[in-house]
Amino acid sequence: MNRLRSESGQALVVTVVFMLCLVGGVALTLDVGSWYREHRQAQTTADAAALAAAQFLPDTDTATSTARDYADKNGGTIDSHSGVAFDKYLENDDTVTVNVTRSAPGFFSRIFGINWATVHAHAAARTGVPIDARWVAPIAVNKLHPMLAGVDVATNTPCPCFGPGHVTTLPLGKTGAPGAFALVNLDNSINGAVGASTLGQWISKGFDAYLPLGDYLSDPGAKWNDGPIQGALGTRINTDLLFPVYDTLAGTGSNAEYHVVGWVGFHLLSDVSGGGTSGSITGYFTQVIWDGIQSAGGSTSPDFGVHSIELVK
Repeated sequence: MNRLRSESGQALVVTVVFMLCLVGGVALTLDVGSWYREHRQAQTTADAAALAAAQFLPDTDTATSTARDYADKNGGTIDSHSGVAFDKYLENDDTVTVNVTRSAPGFFSRIFGINWATVHAHAAARTGVPIDARWVAPIAVNKLHPMLAGVDVATNTPCPCFGPGHVTTLPLGKTGAPGAFALVNLDNSINGAVGASTLGQWISKGFDAYLPLGDYLSDPGAKWNDGPIQGALGTRINTDLLFPVYDTLAGTGSNAEYHVVGWVGFHLLSDVSGGGTSGSITGYFTQVIWDGIQSAGGSTSPDFGVHSIELVK
């Protein structure tokens, strides 16, 4: 009877069971952490693949191949049938969704027969006309410029006309308001004239803030012969600049206002020809992906070839 009632050895059994549970819990915790890291990497890959693909929209073939290439090079897999999808927000095929899978190995969890886990991530990116733009240069372009509102004589199709086959000049001088010479004051904290060195910096680097559409004061005076502006334009030859596009100009001098309705990319081929009260720069309008902010409700702004890319989910 004493043998049947003996409890010797029971503590050992409980300890073994507890240790197995503890080891299993630690194993699953470590592996879940590993799988979480893999999921974050998969999400990073999906985000980047969607942003890369959106640059080529609405060309869905190029967008698809770009997304797949990017995912493959970064350890992710995109399903050949449903991994890349396109949708319409404002325009046909302006949104791309990318679904990425990634294998995450199990280590301690193999004790329980779990060798691998598959993590999933998806991201969507959209291309659209920005309402706010960054790195703008302070040179105003009339929306009625022939290469923006005219007709392509070679194809008899409406402009905007982009690319090196449409080299043109932008007039720099009095543009309909006394004291206005196509230079725009981009900083509303500056009252009156902007210094030539500041204007030159805005040309060479762009204005470091997101600028909305709307009214901008003219910078008064003829400054195209000033060294900082000439030098800044010289550094930007064979590069793309972003210019504000206006539809109306009212007032005089520093009170003249450009009503900016959009943004346009311009590939600069030469610096100022002439200067002072009149001159011009030569280049061509170009379609560009630029740092900008899209309207959450969709933009009704004219499309002058400038698009921004944003993750939407």
